[in-house]
Amino acid sequence: MVQLKDVYPLYLNNKAVQPNADLEVTDKFTGEVAFRTALATPDVIDEAIAGAVRAAEPLTKLASFERRDVLDHCVGRFRERFDELSYALCIEAGKPIADAEGEVGRLIDTFRIAAEEATRNYGEIQPLDISPRSKGYMGMWKRVPIGPCSFISPFNFPLNLAAHKIAPAIAVGCPFVMKPASMTPLGAIIIGEVLAECDVLPEGAFSILPASRAGSDLFTTDERLKLLSFTGSPGVGWDLKARAGKKKVVLELGGNAAVVVDKDADLDHALARIIFGGYYQSGQSCIHVQRVIIHADIYDTFRDMLAAKVKTLVAGDPKLRETFIGPMISAKEAQRLKGWIDNAVAGGARLLAGGGCEGNMLEATLLEDAPRDSDVYREEAFGPVVILSKFTDWDAALDEVNDSKFGLQAGLFTSDLHKVLEAWDRLEVGGIVVNDVSSYRVDNMPYGGVRDSGLGREGIRFAMEDMTEIRNMVIRRV
Repeated sequence: MVQLKDVYPLYLNNKAVQPNADLEVTDKFTGEVAFRTALATPDVIDEAIAGAVRAAEPLTKLASFERRDVLDHCVGRFRERFDELSYALCIEAGKPIADAEGEVGRLIDTFRIAAEEATRNYGEIQPLDISPRSKGYMGMWKRVPIGPCSFISPFNFPLNLAAHKIAPAIAVGCPFVMKPASMTPLGAIIIGEVLAECDVLPEGAFSILPASRAGSDLFTTDERLKLLSFTGSPGVGWDLKARAGKKKVVLELGGNAAVVVDKDADLDHALARIIFGGYYQSGQSCIHVQRVIIHADIYDTFRDMLAAKVKTLVAGDPKLRETFIGPMISAKEAQRLKGWIDNAVAGGARLLAGGGCEGNMLEATLLEDAPRDSDVYREEAFGPVVILSKFTDWDAALDEVNDSKFGLQAGLFTSDLHKVLEAWDRLEVGGIVVNDVSSYRVDNMPYGGVRDSGLGREGIRFAMEDMTEIRNMVIRRV
């Protein structure tokens, strides 16, 4: 039986520090305090940033194989601690155990990919003799670490979204300070515990600092930090960008993802994938399937298939293997989404399944024909609700996908290559997934959005590019 500790430290300049135990973290299913962690004050954050500045030069001197070995060490330790990490996710995030195990698997993948990429940070030779004045000149460039980085990670993937910032930083040699979400800090703390085992990392290479939002402004505004990478809500993300000063900013924000099901789709396959994409970990994913746009010829059949399946989804204690729908992160968030559902129904939407709410347990909900101006249609639901609509014209379906201020990912179920290529050209999103749902992600692919969904791309190699700068050299051959 896995047991969590009663109290966890923060990590300051590579070391476990216990200045207090002020942050209470609850079991999201029972509501009881599960453990406490240290909470960083502004003085501690300042000290961590100073340590990252000191570590920048020695970290760049580590050989690429040494950075790879640090990441490989993490992979091995995460495998050894698989059950502990899964249980921690189940408790602090309320994530059903199967989803929690899936996230730990992705954590391992992310660090493994980063270990491979740590030795592939290439540059180029560039011919410069393009005119008489540059005859005899040649150029070359390499990528160098950008310097100390600031990372702010969200509550919904406490391990893997932290990993998507930490692992590429280690791969390229950037020291960092990280603020994990206060509701789910343990995943990042355990990553810090494993990194602290790596003596090759210079002091200050990393700090993991749970902190209150009010006391954590230095993560955003401090000019010693050269990059801010934030994953979270659009309202917070764009505000941070406005206050970040001269540093580079990468934002992975919200979504309102749509999936189109054409009349030639394999309905059994589409059903299984949309149920997963719409309701896994209670819909608390920025690429969760929120809108499903179904061809009129198959609409009634597929709607009934979806409604029947949604009604069978088991909700309850996330620690039980049979549970598919666990709690939302808080009762406040569940009530917010319950209000959106009720308002849509009052405005003419038809409730096909679910709609009930008790505490932070919101039933898996299926709606059709939600008003286009309703919050549940236009905003990011971030919960277990899916909205259905029908189409007859492919162009109109693509227009409906684009009818959003967000643009993260979209899914298409069709066998028509011409329609796929048209969608790839026209959809204003960071990526499309063909014959699967918007929720699909592999941890080495470029991932991110446009419009209100953010700036930049994650995915190890692409994050490494953001965390490095090109340094050019020109040689005159005399």
